[in-house]
This record gives sequence, structure tokens and C-alpha cells, in this order.
Amino acid sequence: MELLDGKKTSLDIQNELSEKVKSLVANGTNPPHLVAVLVGDDGASRTYVNAKVKACERIGFKSTLHHLSSDTSEIELLKVIKSLNEDHSVDGFIVQLPLPNHIEDHKITLAISPNKDVDGFHPENVGKMALGLPTFLPATPNGVMELLKRYEIPTEGKNTVVIGRSSIVGTPMSILMSRKSNPGNSTVTLAHSRTKNLEQICKQADILIVAIGIPEFVTSDMVKPNAVVIDVGIHRIEDTSKKNGFRLIGDVNFSEVSKKCSYITPVPGGVGPMTIASLLMNTYIACNERN
Repeated sequence: MELLDGKKTSLDIQNELSEKVKSLVANGTNPPHLVAVLVGDDGASRTYVNAKVKACERIGFKSTLHHLSSDTSEIELLKVIKSLNEDHSVDGFIVQLPLPNHIEDHKITLAISPNKDVDGFHPENVGKMALGLPTFLPATPNGVMELLKRYEIPTEGKNTVVIGRSSIVGTPMSILMSRKSNPGNSTVTLAHSRTKNLEQICKQADILIVAIGIPEFVTSDMVKPNAVVIDVGIHRIEDTSKKNGFRLIGDVNFSEVSKKCSYITPVPGGVGPMTIASLLMNTYIACNERN
């Protein structure tokens, strides 16, 4: 078994981007500018946003954080988005999910300009992805693709099972893995919590990508020997043996499955850092298109 080290790979990508930014600045071009909008005080969201801001600072991007209170109205948030759409100094921006219950996610997603949608969530960008056209790819699925690419994991002709059908991870993941590309060219089954005979379907997978949102859902009896396992999930569970009182686990029972598979992503340190790397790559592309 070999770990797919997302933390190391993400840092490699960030170092590559850092060199590109230095060249941009040396030629008189402003560095890429990424803006993050955070509504409320969700602990996990704040952690994710802080990690993105720190990554920007590390590689020479300009970063701006708009932290709005949890009682910010939908209309007020839409005004912020309109302002960012029109701000020529901003290359790309994200609105961190989840949003407070009184704000409808899809209205916010639709309001973001596709040209600045570096999360890759806008329907126009999703449509282009499905057609294989150049666009901003969704950050987490694209991060997984980049990890497979850099570890030279063969995907052509392989049976890939994706568990979870969210519009953010599962569905775009299934599209990317089936596209005529490398990585890609695999035969994809998109499964979910209502799928019958899920265990048998998973056992057929050469590549198993798990984004179902249930702690340690996938156990060793669901995994084919020597399969490649990508764990997108992340959950905080109580652990009194830890100084902070908790530990992080994924959607895969790592201790069991790691003994059976050929490659696996750890949690933390797997897909999460690759999501940030993908976001930075999209922002760099946006900056190049602007110039």
C-alpha cells in the first residue's frame, strides 16, 4: 500500500505556481488576486478559508477575506457578489459553503460570474466541463484528478465507482473520470446511499472514490484487493486521547482498507490540500485570461 500524499503534492503545485507568479510580477503584471467570502462563524468553514488565504500568501497571490456576519441577508450577499464581479482587480472569488439556512445556495452560485467562478460551481462552467471544453473545473474533483495524474495511476479502461452524487464532488467526479483524457477514459458507476447491492458494486471497482459523507462508511469487505481508494470525506469525532479533544477521519475505514488496497488517500492530508491547490490553479488561469 502506498499513500497518495495530497499535502506534499499540493505543496509541489504551490511551489510551481510561486515560480510562475514571480515571472508575472517581473514582467510588470499584478499577481493573481483571490477573494474569499465567508458568511457566519462555522468552525470548519473558517478553517478552510484560513488555509486558502495562507496558501495565497505563501505563493505570492494577493488574497482578500470578506467575513460577513451570520445574519447577513441574501440581498446583502448578492450585492457583495455583484461588486466582486465588477471589480477588475479581482481575478476570482469563492463564497464558502455551507451558507446560513436563510440564504439559498443556488441563487448565490448563479450570481457569481462564470469568468470568476474559480470554485467551478456555476452551471455554465459545469456544462463546459461535461462537454470537455476549457473551463474552471470544480476544485475537489480536479484536485483528485491531479493527484491521480502526478502519481501516474492508470485509469484508462478501469472500472471506477464514485459513491456520492453531490453537485460539488460526486457528479462532476464521475464526468471527469469518464472523459476522453488522462486521467480519465474509465468506465464509471455513480452510486449513492439508495444504490442496491452497493457492496457488490464497490467490489468491482479498480478505483473507488468515496464522497458519501458518512464516517468510515467503506470497510475492507467492500474493497477489491489492490484497488485505488480516494477518500473525499472528512469528519471530526471526539477523542479524549488528543490534546484538542478530537481527531479527523474520512468516509473510509482507513485502518481496515489500507491493508487491502494498492493506493489510498489519508485523512487528513489527502484530498483536502489538493482542493486548495486546484483552487489556486484556477485563480492563476483566471489571472492569465484577464491579462
